[in-house]
Amino acid sequence: MRPVMLVATRLATFDLRRYLIGALLWLPVHVVPLAGGLVLQRVFDQISGHQPAALRATLWLCAAFVGVELVRGVIIVIAWTYGVYWWNAAAVLLRANVLRSILTARGPAAARLPHSSGEGVARMRDDVADAVDFTDESVSLVGTVLFAAAALPIMASVDPVITLVLVLPMIVVGVLSRTMRRTVARLHGRARRLGAAVTAYVGEIFGGVLALKTAGAEAAALERLRAHNRRRRAAAVKDRLATDLLDAVTTTTVELGIGLVLLLAAPAMARGDFTVGDLALFTSYIGWLTALPRTIGTVLYRLPQAAVATERLTRLMAAYEDADDLSRGADVWLHRDPPPLAPPPEHDEPLRVFEARGVTVRGVLHGVDLRVERGSFTVVTGAVGAGKTTLVRALLGLLPLDEGTITWNGTPVEDPGTYLVPGRAAYAGQVPRLFSETLRENLLLGRPASDGAARRALELAAFDRDLAALPDGLGTVVGPRGTRLSGGQAQRATVARALVREPDLLVVDDVSSALDVETERLLWERIAGRGGPETVLVVSHRQAALERADQVIVLDRGRVAGRGRLGDLLRDCPEMRRLWHAEQIAEAEER
Repeated sequence: MRPVMLVATRLATFDLRRYLIGALLWLPVHVVPLAGGLVLQRVFDQISGHQPAALRATLWLCAAFVGVELVRGVIIVIAWTYGVYWWNAAAVLLRANVLRSILTARGPAAARLPHSSGEGVARMRDDVADAVDFTDESVSLVGTVLFAAAALPIMASVDPVITLVLVLPMIVVGVLSRTMRRTVARLHGRARRLGAAVTAYVGEIFGGVLALKTAGAEAAALERLRAHNRRRRAAAVKDRLATDLLDAVTTTTVELGIGLVLLLAAPAMARGDFTVGDLALFTSYIGWLTALPRTIGTVLYRLPQAAVATERLTRLMAAYEDADDLSRGADVWLHRDPPPLAPPPEHDEPLRVFEARGVTVRGVLHGVDLRVERGSFTVVTGAVGAGKTTLVRALLGLLPLDEGTITWNGTPVEDPGTYLVPGRAAYAGQVPRLFSETLRENLLLGRPASDGAARRALELAAFDRDLAALPDGLGTVVGPRGTRLSGGQAQRATVARALVREPDLLVVDDVSSALDVETERLLWERIAGRGGPETVLVVSHRQAALERADQVIVLDRGRVAGRGRLGDLLRDCPEMRRLWHAEQIAEAEER
């Protein structure tokens, strides 16, 4: 449980001023009822004749009781309003640290990302809430302990036996909660996993609406969703049953204690040892004392839930990071603007040669060598499944290497994922990744660049005519995943996003699959001949790219089957000849 306590401590102290002020606002909510109970004792003792009564004094005591409750109500409103800011800031801190790790930590992020984006969203939403709620519960625990520490001596001075009866439920609840901790953790973890599966599948349905409609698979998709929901519901019921069982046992135990108090109070009152005012005091305090075992029970079942949450969030981070990194830092701004983003770092070592030796990814690539010199246009080609995409992703650190070395100007690159970034390298992936924002924002992604630079990148990506036809130009919203653009437009927008970063090395992974032959030729002509990046590494099987290449690397089942210029490979490499003839037939059919 050490990681959980570390995270809880960090969340409480990262903005200590706000946390303490919030706690000091909430504590009176728990302590003020002490005064209310004492006032009630005096009122009922006067009314019942156990103390000298004066109407005026009684009315003043009643007014004091009402005033105490009004003050408590006002404090609750203020404390709730103020506490929301700390809660949200703590949640933002955890989410920011997870995102920082995914985006910037050493090592390939693909090795630790969940199987779907929906699972990741569920962790960032539900697991973060579990971790923060556990920390937040500490304020209630301190408040109820303070109330009990003050109330029990007062009650013991009236009748120690009855007071002892009220303490027993707290002990029972503590023992039971500790016994059920592992069960609660197991059930909660399963409920979270199955809830995330539902979120992921809903996201997949929205992303594949057209595919489902054209395949007539709406009913099958809904049935699959129902099956996911049935499993999630069953797990959620068991999870809720475990926590509700603890609550029910707590409530039952407390109510049994109250019944015993009444049974013990009756003979004491008959003897005159226990006044009506004392009963009013005990009755008033009992309601607040029951909050202590309930709060203890809540903390004890939130502890394993927070442990599950911490473990699931930490799995999203790099292998060398832990709960310490998950909760580190204090860069959260709620009422002021954050400092401006730092400009991209200047890379003082322009590319001369990029080289890889013995690149191996188990089951896909086997000892692949590659050398890309400055000013060259290199094409990696091969049949479907040959390992082309895996190669470029491994070179850029997006996938882990099992063996092999990568060098930049002869210097080994220990962590390609954090070294081969703009402006050393930029990557246009095989599948366009666009957001439901403007075309401008999709190109820049926060980069401080002008519209002129964006237009220049679009021109190099052969998108200038398409841009002129868009209703709002760079301000056109492209829709979720770029659905308002054609497949070819989305691919060229992805290339433009890489070009606007002005990299030394541009890596392009088969982005011409949705382009016609003429548009593709124009794309490569502009990238290679109009002031684009001097050095280009392309994954493609298309003739326009192969004919322009200074070097072609042919992959066959994860191994290099040939390398050299296209003409030499067509003469000496059977695999290249086979690919070339198949592509000629495919392109002839497109015309």
